[in-house]
Amino acid sequence: MSALVKSRLCTGFVHLIPPETEIAIVRYVSSNRVKPFKKIEITDRARNEAKAQQVRTEIAEQEKHGESLVTPGKMIQSVGQSLSSKGYLRSAKPYMPPDNVEQEILKLAQTANIKDSTQAFADQKQKFEFLSACFAAFKHSVPNSQLHEIKTIEDTIQFYQSPIDTTLPLDALKTVQLPENLHIQHEYIRFHPETDTMFGGRSAFPKSSTIVTGLRYKDKYKGHVAKKSWP
Repeated sequence: MSALVKSRLCTGFVHLIPPETEIAIVRYVSSNRVKPFKKIEITDRARNEAKAQQVRTEIAEQEKHGESLVTPGKMIQSVGQSLSSKGYLRSAKPYMPPDNVEQEILKLAQTANIKDSTQAFADQKQKFEFLSACFAAFKHSVPNSQLHEIKTIEDTIQFYQSPIDTTLPLDALKTVQLPENLHIQHEYIRFHPETDTMFGGRSAFPKSSTIVTGLRYKDKYKGHVAKKSWP
């Protein structure tokens, strides 16, 4: 029935328009229609290949003349600076080099029949026996991450002359003279209504709990669970 009424209304509307009237038909098209995919062309391929070939040529020339990409004598120092800048401890034992560390290493080198301190070790066996003798003398071993950097006797002397401090940076500030406007409270204070009675055990954050989650500090600091009225 509704379809019949709709058809009658449309027919009556068409008869109301004079036949000489021109009707303009306008089509609206969305600007977000899918555009054809355009394949990306690599225009700098030749330039990139030429640059890569230039780098390979420079590396080959440096290896040909016996040059290294790393500055000699700076490897161990850079590793030490990197570890010190990170701040916190790694799995290392403290070590303080003795005053005669260079003389002791040179004696061990003579015992191992190593005459030139700038010449690389003859083989891995000689390097292992020499570093084992150094460990027995100084009770300080070369970590696995730095074994490839110890190539000569001079590298060994530089390694054993570098002290290792295992003190945390925060603990080290206890012995440093700080500016007058700076104060570090090493033993921090936690609020608890039973001990902080200045304002009758009231806190500025009455619904915030101070829960101690660390196993190390549970015995040192007492936690407090705040009472909530709702829920």
